Amino acid sequence: MREAYLSHDGVGLAALVRDGEVSASELLETAIGVAEEWNDVLNAVTVWDVDRARAAAARAPRGPFGGVPFLLKDLYSPMKGLPSTDGTRLYPPVAPTYDAEIVSRFKAAGLVVFGRTASPEFGLTTTTESARHGPTRNPWDPEYSAGGSSGGAAAMVAVGAVPVAHASDGGGSIRVPASNCGIFGLKPSRARVPAGPDVGEGWSGMAIAGCVSRTVRDSAAMLDVVSGPAPGDPYSIAPPERPFLAEVGRDPGQLRIALVTAPFLDVEVDPTCLAAVQGAAVLCNDLGHVVEGATIDLGGRLGRLRPVIAVHTLRLLEDVGWLRGSQVHPDEVEPMTWALAEMGRNVTATEFVRAVDDIHAIGRLMASAMEGFDVVMTPMMATPPPLIGAISMDRTDDEASALLFRTLAFGQVMNATGMPAMSVPLHWSAAGLPIGVQFASAIGREDVLFRLAGQLEQARPWADRRPGRSR
Repeated sequence: MREAYLSHDGVGLAALVRDGEVSASELLETAIGVAEEWNDVLNAVTVWDVDRARAAAARAPRGPFGGVPFLLKDLYSPMKGLPSTDGTRLYPPVAPTYDAEIVSRFKAAGLVVFGRTASPEFGLTTTTESARHGPTRNPWDPEYSAGGSSGGAAAMVAVGAVPVAHASDGGGSIRVPASNCGIFGLKPSRARVPAGPDVGEGWSGMAIAGCVSRTVRDSAAMLDVVSGPAPGDPYSIAPPERPFLAEVGRDPGQLRIALVTAPFLDVEVDPTCLAAVQGAAVLCNDLGHVVEGATIDLGGRLGRLRPVIAVHTLRLLEDVGWLRGSQVHPDEVEPMTWALAEMGRNVTATEFVRAVDDIHAIGRLMASAMEGFDVVMTPMMATPPPLIGAISMDRTDDEASALLFRTLAFGQVMNATGMPAMSVPLHWSAAGLPIGVQFASAIGREDVLFRLAGQLEQARPWADRRPGRSR
């Protein structure tokens, strides 16, 4: 059963359940076993909900992912009765009394949730290392980070514990861990996936939820499940012409691809990351696309977005203080969290509005730069996966900050623009670590990315390349 489980993606497993070849309960027990075995090494699951999952699997759930085991990210994704820690020591695990809209859609799709995956405190950085839970390790080499903030999700998908897992992305938090762990991760367009009912948007429109997966079609099928506005959403996006799943395997035609290798922040790009994107450019040329070098000048605006995140962090800590009746103190949160909140305390209202204006300006500049192109291609990060501890949240020194910016130098711009963007596992370093390549298209054009991703997956398959195959 284990090998059959590991050899199918989520869409394939759901088909086995529908055809009566396996039961949802059999899939769940296999998933729990793989997750428990790997968790001793990776430290990727923070909350287990096995008993309720077994009861749910026994009811033979139906839907496009009927009976497929699933893990929720341990961050801002309330599910009735399932505790969440948000990666913080600030408060005890909270068991919500309601489901987030996206969780309701996961359930309606037949997914069987048996736990939560690790995130850094409040999802504030690109590695998953918290004082509450400890570091989440890279399944290809435990000395390195799985990435963040959806590091636990990416690690569990990479080893096959689940074929697809919930993730979210405010500055690269789907794509960075997908890159680090050698799997596929697509950040949807702004407004494609609802954030309610607690908020209308995350980080002033920069954050959005989605998933990470081993196969392209699982991410496409999952976006079909969760996309579409909810009543009361602050804005919406035009629905796709056809289901996203139908785009996978569809001929993308000849795409004009802008190859951008200069980072959007003032950082050095590691040669391994450049080799990854240059190799991807050759592959795209071989597939019949037209790849042209391009330069995109954002006028330094990407470096001016931190006040937005800082103010949102401050508001979060103030909300916790208001709810419990006492202010939050520095020793209750991670040093990085406190430093951001202190920055937020010094941001004026006009400075915050200017930063939001910069977000919108970046979107316009990128749209203008992409005229004549269908896709922009960049390294996913300017650095290979960092070592554990190199960007931990107890570090606010210049060395750690510089490395953090290298993980953000290509990905965060897509959060500002609202464009869909994906990390595709097309390269491995000499040290055996995955190096993702980023592709992005115009806002609302996930269809273009899924067609291209399906073509890349067929040309250079990665789903069967898993760490620790002998385990």
